[in-house]
Amino acid sequence: MAQSLFKLLADRFPDTPIDVIAPGWALPVLARMPEVRNGIALAVGHGELGIAARRKLGRQLRGNNYRQAIVLPRSAKAALVPWHARIRQRTGFKGEFRFGLINDMRAFDPSVLDQTVKRYVALGLANGQPLPNALPHPLLHVDRDAQRDALERLSLGLAKPVVALLPGAEYGPAKCWPLAHFASLSSQLKAAGADVWVIGGPKDADAGDTIVRLSAGAAVNLCGKTALTDAIDLLAVCRAVVTNDSGLMHMAAAVGTPVVALYGSTSPAFTPPLTANATIHDLELSCSPCFKRECPLGHLNCLQQILPEQVCASVSPLL
Repeated sequence: MAQSLFKLLADRFPDTPIDVIAPGWALPVLARMPEVRNGIALAVGHGELGIAARRKLGRQLRGNNYRQAIVLPRSAKAALVPWHARIRQRTGFKGEFRFGLINDMRAFDPSVLDQTVKRYVALGLANGQPLPNALPHPLLHVDRDAQRDALERLSLGLAKPVVALLPGAEYGPAKCWPLAHFASLSSQLKAAGADVWVIGGPKDADAGDTIVRLSAGAAVNLCGKTALTDAIDLLAVCRAVVTNDSGLMHMAAAVGTPVVALYGSTSPAFTPPLTANATIHDLELSCSPCFKRECPLGHLNCLQQILPEQVCASVSPLL
């Protein structure tokens, strides 16, 4: 979603290079964004304070003569690197104890900035400037040579239309459509003449195995067998992607593949797939969105009651 900001900045300042500080695992994805000159790894784990590491990186960046830093998170620790780097203009929203660390402080109005992508893009505008009517959509570069290599390495063919299933969601199980539903959908898609790939990280490998087992082999489990860049390239050859609200969902949208997105504890009003080729399944029950990691009521009806047949009906025209 941050690529929408990078695209806006590249349009506003076409001769100004954009470097991005991010976790190391994200650098290969940044390399697929033509607006980004360099990805810079911050060696700090998720949720870790890492004061020493942030100070070290900031001091290393002092000689780069950056004129502005845009700090997307609203935490104080996120503002430490540009402060240590002595970047003159440090832009960010009013957040936790950041006075001095942020010197271009922006008001945060969640009623106006009601989507994550709007919050990112707003920080790339002049203070007080309204959001554009149409936000730029992410667009990741697809490496066709790497794509062919991945298909060959994983023994994947394209003789049939391919549908990718993305069963993971880092935030928690309340965002995850039941694996039995994914398996039933796999069987229906295979009967319709499609190949089904389950794509995800190493943490999703067991989920992929379960989908394959429950569907009697109707799907191929690729979870943990692909790097993020492989996933980008493979998603680009699919006719459709069926996905939870996840990071991979946004990557699928950013390569132009039609997305069928399943929402339960979260809301498509807040983190929609940024593409015109999206079909949303959201039951809008009275208990959702709760934004909890696990269902507080124990039944997960917001996702359980999205039936595989309904999702298959959304995918079938795309085959």
